[in-house]
Amino acid sequence: MKEWKYKVLLISQIILIMFLFSTILTHSQTATNSSAIQQLNQSIQSILNRTSSYPATAVPSWLDTGSNAWMLTAATFVGLQSVPGVALYYAGLSKKKYAVNSALMVFYAFAVVLVIWIIAGYSFGFGYPALLSIHGYGIFGYPVPAWGGLFEASETTYGPSGLHANIPTATFIFFQFVFAAITPILLAGGVLERMNFKAWMVFVPFWSLLVYSPVAYWLFAGGWLNQLGAVDFSGGYVIHVDAGVGALAAALAIGPRLASERRLEAHSLPLILAGAGLIWLGWDGFNGGDPLGATVDAAIAVLNTNIATAVSAVVWMLMDMKFFGKPTLVGATSGAITGLVAITPAAGYVNGWEAALIGIASGSIPWMALYWLEPKLRVDDTLGIFSTHGIAGIVGGLLTGVFANPAVTQFIYPGLTGALYGNWYQLGIQALAAAIVFVYDFAITFGLLKFIGLFIPLQAPPQELAIGDYAMHGEVAYSELLATIPENAKSKEQQVVLPKKEEENEEE
Repeated sequence: MKEWKYKVLLISQIILIMFLFSTILTHSQTATNSSAIQQLNQSIQSILNRTSSYPATAVPSWLDTGSNAWMLTAATFVGLQSVPGVALYYAGLSKKKYAVNSALMVFYAFAVVLVIWIIAGYSFGFGYPALLSIHGYGIFGYPVPAWGGLFEASETTYGPSGLHANIPTATFIFFQFVFAAITPILLAGGVLERMNFKAWMVFVPFWSLLVYSPVAYWLFAGGWLNQLGAVDFSGGYVIHVDAGVGALAAALAIGPRLASERRLEAHSLPLILAGAGLIWLGWDGFNGGDPLGATVDAAIAVLNTNIATAVSAVVWMLMDMKFFGKPTLVGATSGAITGLVAITPAAGYVNGWEAALIGIASGSIPWMALYWLEPKLRVDDTLGIFSTHGIAGIVGGLLTGVFANPAVTQFIYPGLTGALYGNWYQLGIQALAAAIVFVYDFAITFGLLKFIGLFIPLQAPPQELAIGDYAMHGEVAYSELLATIPENAKSKEQQVVLPKKEEENEEE
């Protein structure tokens, strides 16, 4: 009996000693244990993500590798919408002699926006903390470079409130860049076939910095319009109202085309179809990437995008048949694009039948604006960008305020509802946001171009316009165009200054 009690006492003492030792060790090595636990969690996560062969720093605990993969893919889809998508589409819609110029305006804009974006545009439009805020309402960030290695490798943090996403900042910068790039690219459609290319080269980076970045801060990054309750799922206002209104202001500032050329002469339907196809399917990344991850809402946004686009294309064709007697490929692609534009501000906030209703509106209201409103404005908007992007973007933004559905918004923005579900404030704030973007964009675009015009002619000289691509760029899209170019124009382009020795040999 005594031996049994002795054993129990001994075991109790051993347990007490172990407990005391572990307590002392815990208190003395709290930081070490915390670090060890963090490393263990990272190791477990890397095994689950099948990234254990990488350094631990390459796959931090905050990183969602699936979301990162989708966001890089989505960004590439959006980039392909511009180059080659819009480049082919605009080249095909232009007159044959302007095909190179139209495509090069797109290509240049894509390149130069990335340059200005990494130098200042990204931080100006998404920077944290805010450079300027008024009573807590964010206006814009610091226009500083965004190319630091540690910054690019960090978890995404943006906007005046320091919003987070579980992807690297480098991914977020690139994703937002392709949106910034496509906006002036779309605007170009309003000034094709007459704008001086040198003026375009100066205009694009300044417009991107002064117009796109601030509006993105207000409606994408959690800035003051977001803080008032306005929403723009993926750029109905930030991209398409900006592009459409900018095209209207630019067309007015630059002036019309040659009197003999003020009509649409689409010269290549295959180019139009190829470009439109890239634009349509690339839009899956455009709207599907906006949730910033591989989420339920991303899938809903992709499906809604395609529903609205298909409905809009059919409605536009029916409008053409009703008023012009026959459907056209140009009309069908225009309808598809207005559907893509109108669903963009609503894609992740509505259900399928609401997306279809938005498609009906986008296939009819922009059609009426293009054929009934724009002629009364007496502004030479070459490809009707104001109607197909500006009006369509406003229609989509307002209908977002009507149809925002709590059954869908719960996946990305819990509590967001539209007028159809009792929240009439949402429709009002959407209308206010549209008005503000319209006025700001128009004023800055028109003023910027008039300022540039003091130093560089905004419109190409009539003698260049008479010839087209060969006079502007020294090359043509189609060899048969060379036969239509006057010999004196060719000789000017082909003049070469020979070295002195070669000149002497020629004289001999």
